[in-house]
This record gives sequence, structure tokens and C-alpha cells, in this order.
Amino acid sequence: MFSKAYSAAVHGIDAVMISVEADISDGLPIFDMVGYLASEVKEARERVRIALKNAGYHIPAKRITVNLSPADIRKEGTAFDLPVAIAILTALGHLPQEDLKGTLIVGELSLNGNVNKVNGVLPIVYEAKERGYERCIIPKENAGEGAVVSGIRTYGVASLSEAVELLSGRASRKEEAIDLDTLFEQANQEDGMDFCEVAGQRAAKRAIEIAVSGLHNILMIGPPGSGKTMLAKRIPTIMPELSFEESMELSKIYSIAGLMNQQALIVRRPFRSPHHTITTTALIGGGRIPKPGEISLAHHGVLFLDELPEFQKNAIEVLRQPLEEKAVTVARLGASYQYPASCMLVAAMNPCSCGYYPDRNRCDCSINMVKRYLGRISQPLLDRFDICIEALQMNYQDLHGGGPQESSQEIRKRVEIARQMQLERYRGQKIYFNSQLTPKTIKKYCRLNSAEQSLLEEAFVKLNLSARAYHRILKVARTIADLEQSERITSKHISEAICYRSIDQKYWGE
Repeated sequence: MFSKAYSAAVHGIDAVMISVEADISDGLPIFDMVGYLASEVKEARERVRIALKNAGYHIPAKRITVNLSPADIRKEGTAFDLPVAIAILTALGHLPQEDLKGTLIVGELSLNGNVNKVNGVLPIVYEAKERGYERCIIPKENAGEGAVVSGIRTYGVASLSEAVELLSGRASRKEEAIDLDTLFEQANQEDGMDFCEVAGQRAAKRAIEIAVSGLHNILMIGPPGSGKTMLAKRIPTIMPELSFEESMELSKIYSIAGLMNQQALIVRRPFRSPHHTITTTALIGGGRIPKPGEISLAHHGVLFLDELPEFQKNAIEVLRQPLEEKAVTVARLGASYQYPASCMLVAAMNPCSCGYYPDRNRCDCSINMVKRYLGRISQPLLDRFDICIEALQMNYQDLHGGGPQESSQEIRKRVEIARQMQLERYRGQKIYFNSQLTPKTIKKYCRLNSAEQSLLEEAFVKLNLSARAYHRILKVARTIADLEQSERITSKHISEAICYRSIDQKYWGE
């Protein structure tokens, strides 16, 4: 007999529908699986056969052939175990074919017949809804993330027998449900971090506020103990709350990576801070079975690289293209996968190996040692930072007598106003932040009068700026003007933007 069940394979951050066809006929007893399968999918033969036996189902000595269609898409992972078992049971007559109509099934089987969690359930359920499926049967442990998608019934099952009873109608089950409003309310609760805890560093705070307002990449340079990491960790607290669409896109990435950790939805902006020993693959994404890297896991949030020169040079250099394109493309022989990577890059570093240059009272590094240390950061990578700021050494007055500091909530209000101005200005153009402006759109939205043009020309010559640095100054100036709710970019805005490019000249220009 022939039967067909329906499942899906994750492709990038989306899903592709897969038909699981089973045929049972007379002939040499064999269990064969075809359809361009990875090794873990081929191993499903033994998992399914033993799980069916231990669940109390008799498998006759017949020829069993399972095809996963379409055959030109490579199938990876263990999510096909449950649909393969259901297709075989349907072919054996334990379930009528009509019971599988409009139903998508995913899940990994244990040898005892239990259904284990799998990665990528959220994009699979979302795609099933888009394709018109009526219900999804998923592992019980994935029930929360599946229930996030409205417009489709989702059922979590803990065992193969439970799935069969649900499909046959012998057991009535209530579909999974989740309260999204409660999730987002919990996300808005304070997590303990606030900018009011950071004493001093007014210039660095101002630069961070500008960076967040226009989603500009920022580099902080300063001695140890100046508060660079403390500042970076508080950046998500001044970023606007995630919208449902952003949360869904981010949750798809975490679902594929298997990092949901019993969460139904990612409702807070991510802050990813990988150690400097991270490999290129872990940072960018890829691997034998392609997975999103840290830059994609920081999508709609912050990727913080502390001690930037200590990272492997090839790892951080590979960031250049994703930072420009806001996406990572992983090409393989059988397919190409794309992961979004629209994050704010925040980096921190010491000015030399001991950390105290140019304070010659504390720094023992020679000029050559300093240049060699700073030389680990290439000029093309440095040009990807719109803002470079110096975090100065803290003094006693900053720590003890600085007075009350602005809270994250106060700063966020100004950020939200600036971002709203950008959304209205670029409406309908697929531009959401000033950092996304192209040379063509810069001419349209960053027009300067003669006085501002003269100022920028003088800085371009004196600082020996590149064309990329020139455009980044204009984009930062546009954001500074937005923070002041000014449609016109003035000399004051240009001057401040130039200051954020002159810091790197102080160190790398020598």
C-alpha cells in the first residue's frame, strides 16, 4: 500500500515543505529510504523500526520504501522520524489517509517511542500556515514556540502512540495556546541594568546614544577599568522594544540554532558577546550542517566584541561583508542558505597591549609595539565603524561626586523620537535607519549648505579620509540632527560627527 504524510525541512531561516511517501509491498524484506538524505536522516530507518516495535506495532516482513520528496533538496536533521513512522502506519492500515490531510508532522523518535524536541519548529509552523495547512503535530517540548503562530492549530505530542491517537480522533486534545501580551509584558520588566549605574563617561554615553539612534557601529578605545564593557552591556536597555515582526524573525533564528531554551518567543533584544577565541564559522555561521552564527544571533540587537585585537584576524575580517549587506550567505554544493544579520556592532579595545598608551607614566610599550598591536585592526574593518570614541580613565570625582546620572528610560525616549523621524522620512524605501543610507540616498537626505560643505572638505583633506569614512560622517551627522529633531544638518552636527572619526586618526594615523 501507498501513503503520504507531510513534513518540512529548514532552509536558511525559512522552511520547505516535504512529502513523506511510504510504499509497502511484497518482496525481499528491506527498509529503504531515498530522496537526497543526510546521514542522520538515513539513520531514521533504525530509529523508526525499533520505535514502532516498542510502541506495540507489528511491522510485517515486507519491502518498505520511504521517499522524501522533492528529491533535489537535501534533507538534514532528525525531524523526519515521526512523519516517516506515521506514513508507514498509514500504509499498513493503522490510520486512514484522510486523517493526514492538511496536517504537517515533525519530531524525532526515541527507541522507546517517545517524541523528542527538534530545532526549527517555529519557521516550520509558520510556513505551514502560509501554505494553508490546518494543523501541525510537533514535539511536546516545542509546543510553546509552535503556538506562537496564529491561524493554525498546533498540538504537542510526547509519544508516537499519542500522535496516532490524535490523528485517528480516538483522543480529543486541546490545541496549544500562548498569551503573547503576557510575554511582551514580561520583557518590559526591568532586568537590573541601567545607564544610571555608569558614573562619568558623558562623551561615551552621548556617542552610544547617537549610535543606537541610527544603528551605527561603534568602537570604544580606552584603558582597562574605564567602563567600556559596562557601557556596552547596557546598550540594549536604550534600544526600542522589539516589534512582533522583529521578535518572530529573531525567534526563527534561535529556533533553528536550538537556543530557544523553553522560551516560546524571543521578546528581548539580544546581546551577544562571544569570547575572542571564537572561530570564523561560529562567528559568521555555516558548518557541515549550516547554522546561524553569532552575528545572526545578534540580529535586531547588539554584537559586542570585547578586546577586538585579540580576535583571530581572519574571523573579524570576514565580518566586513555581512556588516555592509546585513545578511550572511552560506553557500554549499547542494544549496545556499541566507541568515539575516542586521545588528549593531559594538567593539571595545585597549590602545596597546598593556592598555595605557599614550599615558607614558603607566605605558611601557614602544611605538613599534603600539603600532603592531593597533595594526591587528585593518583600515577596511575600521571604516565599518561609524563612530570611534575614547573612554577616558575614571577619576575619583566621577565615581564619588558626579551627581545623579540619566536613566536608560530617559535616553530611550530620545532614541525612539529619532528613530520615528527616520521611519517617516524613509517610508516605502526599505530604509529604516540612517546607517542604511547609500551614496545615492545620502545626496538626497544629507544635503549641506556651503558652510557645512567647506567644513567637511577641510576635514576630509586634513584627516585623509576614505570615501567610506566621508559617507559615514554624513550619516552620523544626519542622526545627530534627528536627535535634535532638526531636518537640516548644520555645521554643529557635522563637527560632532567629524570628532567621532578623528579618534581613530589619533591612534591609527600616527
